[in-house]
Amino acid sequence: MVREVVIIGSGPAGYTAALYTSRAQLDPLVFAGSLSGGQLMLTTDVENYPGFPEGVMGPDLMESFRKQAERFGAEVVFEDVVEVDFSSHPYKVKSTSQEVEAKTVIISTGASAKLLGLEAESRLMGHGVSTCATCDGFFFRGQEIAIVGGGDSAMEEATFLTRFADKVTVIHRRDTLRASKIMQKKAFDNPKIEFMWDSAITEVLEKDDKVSGVEVENLKSNEKSTLALSGLFVAIGHIPNTQLFEGKLDLHENGYIKTHDAVKTSVEGIFACGDVQDFTYRQAVTAAGSGCMAAMDAERWLENQHS
Repeated sequence: MVREVVIIGSGPAGYTAALYTSRAQLDPLVFAGSLSGGQLMLTTDVENYPGFPEGVMGPDLMESFRKQAERFGAEVVFEDVVEVDFSSHPYKVKSTSQEVEAKTVIISTGASAKLLGLEAESRLMGHGVSTCATCDGFFFRGQEIAIVGGGDSAMEEATFLTRFADKVTVIHRRDTLRASKIMQKKAFDNPKIEFMWDSAITEVLEKDDKVSGVEVENLKSNEKSTLALSGLFVAIGHIPNTQLFEGKLDLHENGYIKTHDAVKTSVEGIFACGDVQDFTYRQAVTAAGSGCMAAMDAERWLENQHS
């Protein structure tokens, strides 16, 4: 049997695409992955998703997305896709346990934030450690926090965080920033931002299961110091989950899927939505919106094939 729609990935984009295609009676098959739900599964309180005035837990929001899609007939399997073949139609998608053929494919495999690789970092994600200032900055009103990184994103997030925090310390491995001159100037001119140069975090400290500080090593003097804080933002970049599609779809130099006309890829009938193709906004609400677009475009594409 050839499926009308196969969706690779979950999260807000994939589950929204599943909701729309299932309501269009296209019986989508969703390969949600063994770690389903996307980056929101690492988030505790989500306060900026419309419709939840009291906020909602990230995993709870993703469970609601999934249940809503399943209500209309979407089939969700928690398997990873290991291989795709877009060279001929119908397209082939192979998971850890099965191979299916699909008339259209929607890709929503997302992106993963780069982390420092410290043991406590992942454990305290959502409990003081964050990779998204716009998502979590509000929770640190009147507090002292730190951000790791030296690029445009780090400076932009550091500047944004000063709306809430009393003090933001930028911890950077070098003595100069990679950020553009204009972003550097904004950060340097902000009285709430301080810099720790030539420094790396060696340990995230905790108290009562929340971040209480970091241990920092000066890479030139090897001296160690402790910085008391309640929040740590890691802004050292993201890695798009596009390894599957290398050589099969056009990718940007940074590895994200190239799309035109919103969510169309370089191959007819293949669509990409969410953070796998968006390296600008990276929000749950924009991912969900692009999942809707991909579903509607897939439905139109199928109609044109039948006409």
